[in-house]
Amino acid sequence: MTDLTWLETTPLPALMAKAAQKRDDAFGRTVSYSRKVFIPLTRLCRDVCHYCTFAERPRAGHAAYLSAEEVLAIARAGEAAGCTEALFTLGDKPELRYRAAREALAELGHETTISYLRAMCALVLKETSLLPHVNPGVMTREEIAGLREVSASQGIMLESTSERLCAPGGVHYGSPDKLPAVRLETLRLAGELAVPFTTGILIGIGETRAERLEALAAIRDLHAAHGHIQEVIVQNFRAKPDTKLASAEEPDLLDLLWTIAAARLILPADVHVQAPPNLSPGVYQKLIEAGIDDWGGVSPVTPDHVNPEAPWPELEALALRTAEMDKILVPRLPIYPAWAAEPGRWLHSKVATRVMQLADAEGWARDDDWAPGLTFEPKPGPIRLSKVDPHVERIIDRAVAGERLDEPEIVRLFAARDVDYERVIEVADELRKSVSGGTVRYVVNRNINYTNICYYRCKFCAFSKGKTHEALRGTPYDLDMGEIVRRSQEAWDRGATEVCLQGGIHPDYTGQTYVNVCKAIKAAVPGMHIHAFSPLEVTQGAATLGLSLTEFLTRLKEAGLGTLPGTAAEILDDEIRAIICPDKINTQQWVDVVRAAHRLGLRTTSTIMYGHVERPLNWARHLLVLRDLQAETGGFTEFVPLPFVHMEAPMYLRGLSRKGPTLREAVLMHAVSRLVLHPLITNIQTSWVKMGPQGAAMCLNAGANDMGGTLMNESISRAAGTQHGQEFPPEAMEGLIGSLVRTPVQRDTLYRPVGNERRVVSFNAAELAPVVQTPPKKVMAGE
Repeated sequence: MTDLTWLETTPLPALMAKAAQKRDDAFGRTVSYSRKVFIPLTRLCRDVCHYCTFAERPRAGHAAYLSAEEVLAIARAGEAAGCTEALFTLGDKPELRYRAAREALAELGHETTISYLRAMCALVLKETSLLPHVNPGVMTREEIAGLREVSASQGIMLESTSERLCAPGGVHYGSPDKLPAVRLETLRLAGELAVPFTTGILIGIGETRAERLEALAAIRDLHAAHGHIQEVIVQNFRAKPDTKLASAEEPDLLDLLWTIAAARLILPADVHVQAPPNLSPGVYQKLIEAGIDDWGGVSPVTPDHVNPEAPWPELEALALRTAEMDKILVPRLPIYPAWAAEPGRWLHSKVATRVMQLADAEGWARDDDWAPGLTFEPKPGPIRLSKVDPHVERIIDRAVAGERLDEPEIVRLFAARDVDYERVIEVADELRKSVSGGTVRYVVNRNINYTNICYYRCKFCAFSKGKTHEALRGTPYDLDMGEIVRRSQEAWDRGATEVCLQGGIHPDYTGQTYVNVCKAIKAAVPGMHIHAFSPLEVTQGAATLGLSLTEFLTRLKEAGLGTLPGTAAEILDDEIRAIICPDKINTQQWVDVVRAAHRLGLRTTSTIMYGHVERPLNWARHLLVLRDLQAETGGFTEFVPLPFVHMEAPMYLRGLSRKGPTLREAVLMHAVSRLVLHPLITNIQTSWVKMGPQGAAMCLNAGANDMGGTLMNESISRAAGTQHGQEFPPEAMEGLIGSLVRTPVQRDTLYRPVGNERRVVSFNAAELAPVVQTPPKKVMAGE
């Protein structure tokens, strides 16, 4: 073992400062906690630890185990209180000591306590939204593997590696499951089985400081071998009445602080260090100063069954005490972000689905109930800190100066919370003012999705259908040319200056189909601007005609195409595209189309579709692709963040994605993009159909300066499940913009103000006629 004696000779203030710096380098400003409910499945235990009041003997009239109904009742109470974790606490193998336990298990249909525990975890996983975490004591390989299928994480307190404590007179004498070698073997097996794991030490039970260091070193070595130790708890012994240690001296604060600092300095940087706040009331700031980055579980529903005399702190009080140390309290899941980022390695598929549903983009617990497309009123979180992180200020200064940020800097901006979040929002809005003043623009337009038949199988798309699969999310349609022209004419008659055309990649379409659409619209409505065809449609159209991208785009331009939507981008990082749209164009192909368009004088928008399986690093890569391309061509008119609408998306329904970004993430996407793309892309648009009017208003105060289009017939987001309307007419647009004390300006696709004639028509628009969704037909290239 590495010589650790220096930890005993270094002055405590220096030790704590070194530990705190290591913590800050690894985890920044965050201090996490888990909002959990405690389920004491059984209090029976075969061990006789001399300090424990949790374990009980069988008593007449008292059930040995909670029933399934009792387990669910506790879990549902936790769920109603906003918990994300169900922590099962229980004694170790009571059936090996007590006949009452064996008989109770037999009545429940189980032979072992862990078998029943597995069934109850499965029940909670099925019937609630909670993630089980289990602390059942010493386990076999088979038991760990079985519990892995129904829990997000597992744990066992190592407590100590001191053999002395297991000898006569020691606190663990008579407790076979407290033998250090036995507990270390459980930790090792969990590592081999890739189980995210919690362990820790209990201080003040007769061990020496050297023995504490030995235990921490053993944990360190196991993590080095398997990478599975998520957190290490440094728990201070509390003397309890009616135990053999009732009159024992408890470790003092300095001893606790020394041990926390030692744990932080011995353990690898990615291991979280925790100290239970209820066992150290009134000194929370000192625990942070010593190096902790996690408070463990705090329950709004159930007491600490192991330390019932120590109540949980109120979360608001805990957040305020944490803020006093310049730290931000962040809710987490029982699996920490670094492990949640690799679900294929660390989680069973069923559990991985639940983690995805409960997590934000960083892997922390979602901190609100908002999701894109819902009519749930968005509410910003509280601000508790007074000082902005100097690192965030330095990044902001570089962005404001127009410098190109690097990926880690952008990721840090996306991680902004509390006062850092407010600062990013504030500066983004200042940049917005500098480029567009108090003006908010919008365009009167109509979406025409000419077919929902598509031979691609993008996992996020709830809009497209196979040609013959009418039961798949609705009826397939393929608009005939007359209906496309009719909608374009109607849009013009209602004041529109633009029609936006996109659709599925119909197997019968060729590049000539797209050319013909442009010609037909221009012949009927010469003044209409045609904003059409994503890079995917352009790629497919060019290929069907055997033309280069430039040749095909030239034909489209000659036929009347005015600009292209920069959709089909999703996430411009092939690591993510391989997951969500593996058969679609890759990042370079998307860039090639857009570059070719820009070189021909065809301007495009740019987009991102975020909030599904990607992470902030992927957002950073995407934004840099756009910034670099804009620096080269100058052809982007605007950037449009499109939050993932999850409700009907196939990959969400299959348990393969998050449920869109959180509100904080969605607002930050607009603000951070303003900073990252400055000064090259001057217009940031917010999507009312996905964000909702109130969410869009928040984004207009966070760097966005454009409300996009009135749409008239929005169908792609509606197919995904958004509850917002299909049209946001000029009256509503200007009412919302006016409520923010901004000046609404009706624009065209190229951001030029429209004439008064168009504006007057748009404010006196007739009701839309019913649309005709033409059934599928064979489309000939020359039609």
